Amino acid sequence: MLTHTLSQKAAYYLELEDSYGAHNYHPIPVVLERGEGVFMWDVDGKRYYDFLSGYSALNQGHCHPRIINKLIEQSQKLTLTSRAFFNNVLGEYAKYITGLFGYDKVLPMNTGVEAVETAIKLARRWGYVVKGIEDNKAKIIVCAQNFHGRTSTVVSFSTDPSAYTRFGPLMPGFDHIPYNNLAELEKAFQDKNVCAFLFEPIQGEAGVVVPDDGYISGIRNLCTEYNVLMLADEIQTGLARTGKMLAIDHENVHADILILGKALSGGTLPVSAVLANDDIMLNIQPGQHGSTYGGNALACAVALESLKVLEDERLAGNAAVMGELFRESLNNLNSPFIKTVRGKGLLNAIVVNHVNPEAAWDLCIGLKENGLLAKPTHGDKIRFAPPLIITKEQVLECVDIIGRSLRVLEA
Repeated sequence: MLTHTLSQKAAYYLELEDSYGAHNYHPIPVVLERGEGVFMWDVDGKRYYDFLSGYSALNQGHCHPRIINKLIEQSQKLTLTSRAFFNNVLGEYAKYITGLFGYDKVLPMNTGVEAVETAIKLARRWGYVVKGIEDNKAKIIVCAQNFHGRTSTVVSFSTDPSAYTRFGPLMPGFDHIPYNNLAELEKAFQDKNVCAFLFEPIQGEAGVVVPDDGYISGIRNLCTEYNVLMLADEIQTGLARTGKMLAIDHENVHADILILGKALSGGTLPVSAVLANDDIMLNIQPGQHGSTYGGNALACAVALESLKVLEDERLAGNAAVMGELFRESLNNLNSPFIKTVRGKGLLNAIVVNHVNPEAAWDLCIGLKENGLLAKPTHGDKIRFAPPLIITKEQVLECVDIIGRSLRVLEA
């Protein structure tokens, strides 16, 4: 494994986390203290390009002035009432987001995985109340190599042993099929107890696995034919990341339940949302689901501004153009250490071609030394997802950094 040096200041903060924090992450050894736009600075003042964007939570860039100003403005007036009372921001936000994505209702939550859990509950309730599935028999179909979060329910249908091993007993009611396989999906739909299909339009944590053209529209057609709800987890792929406002927009598809998070707050606080029409959403009545912080005034004000920034700055269009440039420029490096370049918009990844199992990690350390921050996923893959405000000149500079950093694999 490639060695790296730390300043005394950085080592101090790493030691604090190691001593007093849980060891449930394996971070790149850099200690950050400031962010602006596409850049972050460490405690020693070194500047880096951010090519992770908080796992796509920072689509609008670090500390976007409009989002921060709205955060400050709202925080000085009202932050939280709980849903025991109305506030004067939730309704405006609900009207805007439902109009933007074309749904009757929104159910606001906090974290992405809470939104996934909410979608699961909505789908099961619909299955019993509307589809007529016998109580406690509803099934949800999911894909192998999925990543939808880390709660007890969600890890129950993971295929990653590190996610579910010794965290049981696992929750039943989920069946796996291969990703990007419509024939297996239709076979699964023969079971009359299936109420929903939950999927990522692009599998992010698995290494930015992009399905075949026609896969998403094929899902829509099968769900309609077999009376099964289509649940699109757009927490990472949505909100302009892939060159459209939603990844499913590439095939002009409308999901029955849409799950959003991450960039919904521009990277400032946890905000997520589940959108559906009345025939699905209104099966849950008062007292049957909720969250103390879900729909709080601060979150709603920030989310509303974050969505407007995406639209006003046409970030989906920029993601499409810059993503094409990035992939083309990476391929033009003709590096023997890049096996595959794949992605859509500014959600991209490379598969590292090297016999050393630590090669992807070593490359990320090399990238850090040269001023770009990224993180391996699933061993030999590195995800590249900068803020969507990145310019052509910055993309080309970053490709140059990647090209120079690949030399660390020559030894």
